[in-house]
Amino acid sequence: MSTFAPYFQLTKPRLLPLVLFSGLPALVMAAGGWPDPAHAAAILGGIALAGGAANALNSYLERDKDALMSRTVTRPLPAGALDPRRALAFGLALGVAGPGLLWWTSGAPAALVALAGILFYVFVYTLWLKPRTPAAVIWGGVAGAISPLIADAAVDGRIGAAGWLVFAIVFAWQPPHFWAIAIYRQAEYEAADFPLLVSRIGPAATARHIVAWIAALVAVSLVPVGLGMLGVLYGVTAVALGAWFALSGVQLLRDPAAEPARRVFRVSLVYLMGIFAAMLTDLALHALIA
Repeated sequence: MSTFAPYFQLTKPRLLPLVLFSGLPALVMAAGGWPDPAHAAAILGGIALAGGAANALNSYLERDKDALMSRTVTRPLPAGALDPRRALAFGLALGVAGPGLLWWTSGAPAALVALAGILFYVFVYTLWLKPRTPAAVIWGGVAGAISPLIADAAVDGRIGAAGWLVFAIVFAWQPPHFWAIAIYRQAEYEAADFPLLVSRIGPAATARHIVAWIAALVAVSLVPVGLGMLGVLYGVTAVALGAWFALSGVQLLRDPAAEPARRVFRVSLVYLMGIFAAMLTDLALHALIA
Protein backbone atom coordinates (compact mmCIF):
# COMPACT_ATOMS: atom_id res chain seq x y z
CA MET A 1 0.00 0.00 0.00
CA SER A 2 1.35 3.46 -0.90
CA THR A 3 1.96 6.11 1.74
CA PHE A 4 -0.93 8.17 0.43
CA ALA A 5 -3.44 5.30 0.21
CA PRO A 6 -4.52 5.36 3.90
CA TYR A 7 -5.16 9.10 3.68
CA PHE A 8 -7.22 8.63 0.54
CA GLN A 9 -9.25 5.85 2.15
CA LEU A 10 -9.85 8.09 5.15
CA THR A 11 -11.99 10.34 2.94
CA LYS A 12 -14.35 7.41 2.12
CA PRO A 13 -13.82 7.70 -1.65
CA ARG A 14 -16.78 5.45 -2.47
CA LEU A 15 -18.98 8.39 -1.44
CA LEU A 16 -17.27 10.74 -3.92
CA PRO A 17 -19.60 9.90 -6.85
CA LEU A 18 -22.58 10.99 -4.74
CA VAL A 19 -20.86 14.29 -3.97
CA LEU A 20 -20.00 15.01 -7.60
CA PHE A 21 -23.15 13.59 -9.17
CA SER A 22 -25.42 15.63 -6.90
CA GLY A 23 -23.41 18.83 -7.27
CA LEU A 24 -23.11 18.91 -11.06
CA PRO A 25 -26.83 18.91 -12.00
CA ALA A 26 -27.54 21.64 -9.46
CA LEU A 27 -24.63 23.63 -10.89
CA VAL A 28 -25.90 23.32 -14.47
CA MET A 29 -29.51 24.16 -13.60
CA ALA A 30 -28.49 27.12 -11.41
CA ALA A 31 -26.23 28.48 -14.17
CA GLY A 32 -28.98 28.12 -16.77
CA GLY A 33 -26.64 26.08 -18.96
CA TRP A 34 -23.33 24.28 -18.92
CA PRO A 35 -20.79 26.40 -17.03
CA ASP A 36 -17.17 27.04 -17.93
CA PRO A 37 -15.40 23.67 -17.50
CA ALA A 38 -12.51 25.11 -15.50
CA HIS A 39 -14.83 26.90 -13.10
CA ALA A 40 -17.06 23.82 -12.77
CA ALA A 41 -14.01 21.65 -12.03
CA ALA A 42 -12.87 24.08 -9.34
CA ILE A 43 -16.33 24.09 -7.73
CA LEU A 44 -16.60 20.30 -7.76
CA GLY A 45 -13.01 20.03 -6.52
CA GLY A 46 -13.80 22.28 -3.59
CA ILE A 47 -16.93 20.28 -2.83
CA ALA A 48 -14.95 17.02 -2.97
CA LEU A 49 -12.29 18.39 -0.62
CA ALA A 50 -14.94 19.57 1.83
CA GLY A 51 -16.67 16.20 1.69
CA GLY A 52 -13.36 14.46 2.21
CA ALA A 53 -12.69 16.65 5.25
CA ALA A 54 -16.03 15.75 6.84
CA ASN A 55 -15.46 12.05 6.21
CA ALA A 56 -11.88 12.10 7.47
CA LEU A 57 -12.87 13.86 10.69
CA ASN A 58 -15.77 11.45 11.12
CA SER A 59 -13.36 8.55 10.69
CA TYR A 60 -11.05 10.03 13.31
CA LEU A 61 -13.86 10.52 15.84
CA GLU A 62 -15.43 7.09 15.27
CA ARG A 63 -12.23 5.05 15.02
CA ASP A 64 -12.96 3.06 18.20
CA LYS A 65 -16.50 2.22 17.09
CA ASP A 66 -15.30 1.39 13.58
CA ALA A 67 -13.05 -1.27 15.13
CA LEU A 68 -16.17 -3.06 16.42
CA MET A 69 -17.92 -3.49 13.05
CA SER A 70 -16.85 -5.79 10.23
CA ARG A 71 -17.90 -3.27 7.56
CA THR A 72 -15.52 -0.64 8.99
CA VAL A 73 -12.78 -2.58 10.78
CA THR A 74 -10.50 -2.44 7.72
CA ARG A 75 -10.57 1.35 7.54
CA PRO A 76 -7.14 2.97 8.03
CA LEU A 77 -7.50 3.97 11.67
CA PRO A 78 -8.98 0.81 13.20
CA ALA A 79 -6.64 -1.25 11.02
CA GLY A 80 -3.63 0.65 12.39
CA ALA A 81 -2.52 1.85 8.95
CA LEU A 82 -2.49 5.50 10.01
CA ASP A 83 -1.65 7.40 13.17
CA PRO A 84 -4.77 9.15 14.57
CA ARG A 85 -2.95 12.47 14.98
CA ARG A 86 -1.96 12.43 11.31
CA ALA A 87 -5.53 11.58 10.37
CA LEU A 88 -6.83 14.52 12.38
CA ALA A 89 -4.30 16.89 10.83
CA PHE A 90 -5.22 15.63 7.35
CA GLY A 91 -8.94 16.13 7.99
CA LEU A 92 -8.38 19.66 9.29
CA ALA A 93 -6.18 20.47 6.29
CA LEU A 94 -8.91 19.35 3.90
CA GLY A 95 -11.38 21.37 5.93
CA VAL A 96 -9.35 24.47 5.12
CA ALA A 97 -8.53 23.53 1.51
CA GLY A 98 -12.09 22.79 0.39
CA PRO A 99 -13.78 26.00 1.56
CA GLY A 100 -10.60 27.90 0.67
CA LEU A 101 -10.74 26.75 -2.95
CA LEU A 102 -14.43 27.60 -3.14
CA TRP A 103 -13.83 31.07 -1.68
CA TRP A 104 -11.01 31.73 -4.14
CA THR A 105 -12.89 30.57 -7.24
CA SER A 106 -16.54 31.26 -6.42
CA GLY A 107 -16.83 33.62 -3.47
CA ALA A 108 -17.65 33.56 0.21
CA PRO A 109 -21.23 32.15 0.13
CA ALA A 110 -20.21 28.80 -1.39
CA ALA A 111 -17.25 28.55 0.99
CA LEU A 112 -19.41 29.27 4.02
CA VAL A 113 -22.03 26.71 3.01
CA ALA A 114 -19.27 24.11 2.61
CA LEU A 115 -17.79 25.00 6.00
CA ALA A 116 -21.23 24.82 7.59
CA GLY A 117 -21.68 21.34 6.09
CA ILE A 118 -18.40 20.14 7.58
CA LEU A 119 -19.20 21.56 11.02
CA PHE A 120 -22.72 20.13 10.98
CA TYR A 121 -21.48 16.67 10.02
CA VAL A 122 -18.73 16.64 12.65
CA PHE A 123 -20.36 18.32 15.63
CA VAL A 124 -24.11 17.97 15.19
CA TYR A 125 -24.28 14.56 13.47
CA THR A 126 -21.16 12.64 14.55
CA LEU A 127 -20.65 13.93 18.09
CA TRP A 128 -24.18 14.82 19.20
CA LEU A 129 -26.93 12.99 17.32
CA LYS A 130 -25.45 9.71 16.12
CA PRO A 131 -24.52 8.33 19.58
CA ARG A 132 -27.87 9.40 21.06
CA THR A 133 -30.82 9.01 18.72
CA PRO A 134 -32.05 7.00 15.71
CA ALA A 135 -33.19 10.33 14.25
CA ALA A 136 -29.53 10.98 13.42
CA VAL A 137 -30.14 9.15 10.13
CA ILE A 138 -32.65 11.82 9.14
CA TRP A 139 -30.81 14.90 10.34
CA GLY A 140 -27.48 13.61 9.12
CA GLY A 141 -29.02 13.90 5.67
CA VAL A 142 -28.58 17.67 5.89
CA ALA A 143 -24.81 17.28 5.68
CA GLY A 144 -25.05 14.39 3.23
CA ALA A 145 -27.08 16.51 0.82
CA ILE A 146 -25.07 19.72 1.11
CA SER A 147 -23.25 19.40 -2.23
CA PRO A 148 -26.02 20.87 -4.47
CA LEU A 149 -26.41 23.82 -2.09
CA ILE A 150 -22.69 24.58 -2.37
CA ALA A 151 -22.82 24.25 -6.16
CA ASP A 152 -25.82 26.57 -6.44
CA ALA A 153 -24.27 29.16 -4.11
CA ALA A 154 -21.10 29.06 -6.22
CA VAL A 155 -22.99 30.29 -9.30
CA ASP A 156 -24.24 33.66 -8.10
CA GLY A 157 -23.81 33.79 -4.35
CA ARG A 158 -27.25 32.52 -3.38
CA ILE A 159 -29.12 29.23 -3.18
CA GLY A 160 -32.07 28.99 -5.56
CA ALA A 161 -34.61 26.37 -6.58
CA ALA A 162 -32.06 24.13 -8.34
CA GLY A 163 -29.93 23.66 -5.25
CA TRP A 164 -32.86 23.13 -2.91
CA LEU A 165 -34.57 20.60 -5.19
CA VAL A 166 -31.49 18.43 -5.65
CA PHE A 167 -30.82 18.79 -1.92
CA ALA A 168 -34.36 17.54 -1.20
CA ILE A 169 -33.86 14.50 -3.43
CA VAL A 170 -30.64 13.45 -1.71
CA PHE A 171 -32.08 14.25 1.73
CA ALA A 172 -35.16 12.08 1.15
CA TRP A 173 -33.05 9.29 -0.34
CA GLN A 174 -30.80 8.85 2.68
CA PRO A 175 -33.21 7.46 5.34
CA PRO A 176 -34.44 4.46 3.31
CA HIS A 177 -30.89 3.79 2.13
CA PHE A 178 -29.38 3.77 5.63
CA TRP A 179 -32.34 2.11 7.36
CA ALA A 180 -31.98 -0.77 4.92
CA ILE A 181 -28.31 -1.11 5.91
CA ALA A 182 -29.28 -1.02 9.58
CA ILE A 183 -31.72 -3.91 9.12
CA TYR A 184 -29.17 -6.33 7.69
CA ARG A 185 -26.28 -5.06 9.82
CA GLN A 186 -28.26 -4.56 13.02
CA ALA A 187 -26.00 -6.71 15.19
CA GLU A 188 -22.88 -4.79 14.15
CA TYR A 189 -24.36 -1.37 14.90
CA GLU A 190 -25.69 -2.58 18.23
CA ALA A 191 -22.25 -3.96 19.12
CA ALA A 192 -20.86 -0.48 18.49
CA ASP A 193 -23.65 0.97 20.67
CA PHE A 194 -25.26 3.07 17.95
CA PRO A 195 -29.01 3.68 18.54
CA LEU A 196 -31.02 2.24 15.64
CA LEU A 197 -34.60 2.70 14.54
CA VAL A 198 -34.85 -1.02 13.83
CA SER A 199 -33.75 -1.79 17.39
CA ARG A 200 -36.47 0.48 18.79
CA ILE A 201 -39.44 -0.47 16.62
CA GLY A 202 -38.42 -3.68 14.82
CA PRO A 203 -37.77 -4.47 11.14
CA ALA A 204 -41.43 -4.53 10.07
CA ALA A 205 -42.15 -1.02 11.35
CA THR A 206 -38.82 0.18 9.96
CA ALA A 207 -39.83 -1.20 6.56
CA ARG A 208 -43.00 0.92 6.74
CA HIS A 209 -40.87 4.01 7.35
CA ILE A 210 -38.68 3.04 4.40
CA VAL A 211 -41.66 2.77 2.05
CA ALA A 212 -43.07 6.10 3.26
CA TRP A 213 -39.77 7.87 2.61
CA ILE A 214 -39.43 6.27 -0.82
CA ALA A 215 -42.90 7.57 -1.70
CA ALA A 216 -41.89 11.06 -0.57
CA LEU A 217 -38.65 10.78 -2.55
CA VAL A 218 -40.45 9.85 -5.76
CA ALA A 219 -42.81 12.81 -5.34
CA VAL A 220 -39.94 15.23 -4.72
CA SER A 221 -37.98 13.86 -7.68
CA LEU A 222 -40.77 14.91 -10.06
CA VAL A 223 -40.98 18.53 -8.88
CA PRO A 224 -38.25 19.74 -11.30
CA VAL A 225 -40.39 18.45 -14.18
CA GLY A 226 -43.45 20.31 -12.90
CA LEU A 227 -41.40 23.50 -12.65
CA GLY A 228 -40.05 23.08 -16.20
CA MET A 229 -36.46 22.74 -15.04
CA LEU A 230 -36.13 19.24 -16.51
CA GLY A 231 -37.94 17.52 -19.34
CA VAL A 232 -39.67 14.34 -20.43
CA LEU A 233 -36.56 12.14 -20.56
CA TYR A 234 -35.78 12.85 -16.94
CA GLY A 235 -39.44 12.57 -15.91
CA VAL A 236 -39.92 9.14 -17.48
CA THR A 237 -36.65 7.89 -15.98
CA ALA A 238 -37.54 9.24 -12.53
CA VAL A 239 -40.93 7.48 -12.61
CA ALA A 240 -39.41 4.18 -13.74
CA LEU A 241 -36.57 4.25 -11.21
CA GLY A 242 -38.94 5.39 -8.48
CA ALA A 243 -41.33 2.52 -9.20
CA TRP A 244 -38.44 0.04 -9.02
CA PHE A 245 -37.21 1.52 -5.74
CA ALA A 246 -40.74 1.48 -4.31
CA LEU A 247 -41.21 -2.16 -5.38
CA SER A 248 -38.07 -3.14 -3.49
CA GLY A 249 -39.47 -1.36 -0.45
CA VAL A 250 -42.80 -3.19 -0.73
CA GLN A 251 -40.95 -6.50 -0.98
CA LEU A 252 -39.12 -5.61 2.22
CA LEU A 253 -42.45 -4.72 3.83
CA ARG A 254 -43.75 -8.19 2.97
CA ASP A 255 -40.58 -9.89 4.22
CA PRO A 256 -38.66 -7.61 6.63
CA ALA A 257 -35.50 -9.68 6.65
CA ALA A 258 -31.82 -9.25 5.81
CA GLU A 259 -31.83 -10.24 2.13
CA PRO A 260 -34.75 -7.99 1.07
CA ALA A 261 -33.05 -5.17 3.02
CA ARG A 262 -29.85 -5.76 1.04
CA ARG A 263 -31.92 -5.55 -2.13
CA VAL A 264 -33.33 -2.16 -1.05
CA PHE A 265 -29.79 -0.98 -0.37
CA ARG A 266 -28.53 -2.08 -3.79
CA VAL A 267 -31.53 -0.62 -5.61
CA SER A 268 -31.11 2.66 -3.73
CA LEU A 269 -27.59 3.07 -5.11
CA VAL A 270 -28.65 2.42 -8.69
CA TYR A 271 -31.67 4.69 -8.22
CA LEU A 272 -29.66 7.72 -7.12
CA MET A 273 -26.95 7.37 -9.75
CA GLY A 274 -29.67 6.81 -12.36
CA ILE A 275 -31.56 9.91 -11.29
CA PHE A 276 -28.50 12.12 -11.59
CA ALA A 277 -27.43 10.54 -14.88
CA ALA A 278 -30.93 11.26 -16.22
CA MET A 279 -30.70 14.85 -15.02
CA LEU A 280 -27.39 15.40 -16.77
CA THR A 281 -28.53 13.68 -19.97
CA ASP A 282 -31.73 15.74 -20.02
CA LEU A 283 -29.79 18.96 -19.49
CA ALA A 284 -27.27 18.01 -22.19
CA LEU A 285 -30.01 17.26 -24.71
CA HIS A 286 -31.76 20.53 -23.89
CA ALA A 287 -28.49 22.42 -24.47
CA LEU A 288 -28.04 20.71 -27.86
CA ILE A 289 -31.57 21.48 -28.96
CA ALA A 290 -31.37 25.07 -27.79
